Amino acid sequence: MDEKKYEIFHGNVLEAYQNWPSPDLIISDGAYGVRGFRGDTVDVSSLGEWYLPHLLEWSKKAKPSTSLWFWNTEEGWATMHPLLVSHGWDFVQLAIWDKGLAHVAGNVNGKTIRQLPVVTEVSALYRRRLLLNTEDGRALGAKEWLRYEWERSGIPLCKANEACGVKSAATRKYLTKDWLWYWPPGECVQAMAEYCRTNGPASDRPYFSLDGRSPVTAAEWDGLRAVWNHRNGITNVWSRPPLADSERFKGTMERSAPRMHRPTRFSCAHLNQKPLDLMSIQVNAASNEGDVVWEPFGGLASASVSSILLGRIPYTAEVDDLFASIAEDRLRDAAKGDDRNGE
Repeated sequence: MDEKKYEIFHGNVLEAYQNWPSPDLIISDGAYGVRGFRGDTVDVSSLGEWYLPHLLEWSKKAKPSTSLWFWNTEEGWATMHPLLVSHGWDFVQLAIWDKGLAHVAGNVNGKTIRQLPVVTEVSALYRRRLLLNTEDGRALGAKEWLRYEWERSGIPLCKANEACGVKSAATRKYLTKDWLWYWPPGECVQAMAEYCRTNGPASDRPYFSLDGRSPVTAAEWDGLRAVWNHRNGITNVWSRPPLADSERFKGTMERSAPRMHRPTRFSCAHLNQKPLDLMSIQVNAASNEGDVVWEPFGGLASASVSSILLGRIPYTAEVDDLFASIAEDRLRDAAKGDDRNGE
């Protein structure tokens, strides 16, 4: 294939991270702590230990603008949230997949389970925490850094409006300290840098410099912001029935018990196969065409298939031979423009 459309690694993804390009988006659908697949943890108490080596690699390879969708159960996500935050990922919101009553298999004995039936999975959106260095060696968030850099010039705040060519937005939105702060367009940050250079006192470190050597450009500033492609009508609750039998990929496997060597046919290859339509929501919202999408725990690679169909370049891995084989077929078909992937 002349143009790279995807990459799948057959094996432990920890052996693949170092060879993958930095991700624009990560979609994680790994251990849930429910013993749902080979290698899953027995309960949520072990999730932190399971995810930590992966989280360290994500944090090391991520761009300042990288986003992360983290799939799990409600308790699994709550368990992992502090670890994600402590490793530099800022929580944005929680999306809920509501599978509806169809997900409840038969009658539920309330006296036995003693809780409401669970028909949901969750996917939490995080963004890589952005910290920018100052002249005095501190690391500040974007809002604090912009204000610091302007004040370093000693120019009155009201002049920022003149620098940006706006009536009041610069001081009221771009340089404010309160909750009304708004991420400024790159062209305005570049304009403020130039204004401070020509009207402020001379400085060994350029004003509004990311590297301490040259002022930030509009493209550099815009590149620091995580992608968000908004679509009206899509909320954080995704009401979508679970996959039906016709939507699920089937699989066969040789029995390992003695004298039982005939292939076994399963009603579905993977119990946690995700619908393409939900994966497409995530890929479309948090990445652009041509972006690199990581799906570290591929399974049947639904996020990677969606990425190909939406013009992104996915990198995925899977340790299970059966899952990897099906995923490889799906990715190959998607790259060819074949629509047989279904859901």
